[in-house]
Amino acid sequence: MLFTSLIFLSVLVSGVFSQNILLTNDDGWAVAQIRAQNDALKAAGFNVVLSAPAENESGTGSSTATPGPLSQPCEFNTCPTGSPAEGSDANDDRLNYVNSFPVDAVRFGIQTLAPEFFGSAPEFVVSGPNVGTNLGSGITGSGTVGAACEAALEGIPSTAFSATSNSQVSFTTLTTNPTSTSTLAALLYAQLTTQFTQALVSPASRPILPADITLNVNFPSTSGCSSASQFKFVLTRLISNSSATDVQTCGTTHLPVETKTTVVHSSGCFASVSVIDARTKKDVSAQTQAVVLNRLGSFLSCFTT
Repeated sequence: MLFTSLIFLSVLVSGVFSQNILLTNDDGWAVAQIRAQNDALKAAGFNVVLSAPAENESGTGSSTATPGPLSQPCEFNTCPTGSPAEGSDANDDRLNYVNSFPVDAVRFGIQTLAPEFFGSAPEFVVSGPNVGTNLGSGITGSGTVGAACEAALEGIPSTAFSATSNSQVSFTTLTTNPTSTSTLAALLYAQLTTQFTQALVSPASRPILPADITLNVNFPSTSGCSSASQFKFVLTRLISNSSATDVQTCGTTHLPVETKTTVVHSSGCFASVSVIDARTKKDVSAQTQAVVLNRLGSFLSCFTT
């Protein structure tokens, strides 16, 4: 596949990574986008364990509950009724489900799976890419954002990724229908998420992000942006606030807003990168934004219309 080849080319150019990454989402452990993401991170040299809800838990925010046995099959019939509260793929014990909310899935990954597979806590949590964008004040209801925030509150740097896509389809479509729109979109979003993760975690300095801080990244549609080389990442804010002073970049102290009418759904192939407080799910100070800006450096672009 073209996109897989590009991922391997990126690895050859930028070097192989060995960071331990926990992968989660809110759409469920068996959707195409999370499995494509798992493959892309592994191809880039990351050490990956997946821990995601057994079923689609979109829109559950930071809800939490004790996981219980399955009263119905996992999504796309990937495990039968009566399966235990936590389980793994019969052929790959690094692909794990948790029969509860995204927060509980990431918590299980951090506290139980990471020590088992990594011998320590994960170094980074990738949440998503979500099926559909999570923008502005709407992020409070996002389980993908909720999982990323939970990771940050547990001391693990994280990023929530969301994509302009409605492809709530099984991972099996990646192989049964490799040229479908949903498959190509999943592969492209996986490549972009991997590139962003490489850019964020590769500098030797630690911590990767300030304490209790996570990032909210949103990708535009692939309908007019079919190649990773077309995409540009832009530092943004969640909510428009003319009285707020943001970090100075691109000749201004007012960051563009990530919402649908601005960066993400503009005429260009721009992906938004908002720095948020994991405790409040709101914008942060210019000083905190500056930490992320300095870490990502030239990986970020200016927003132009």
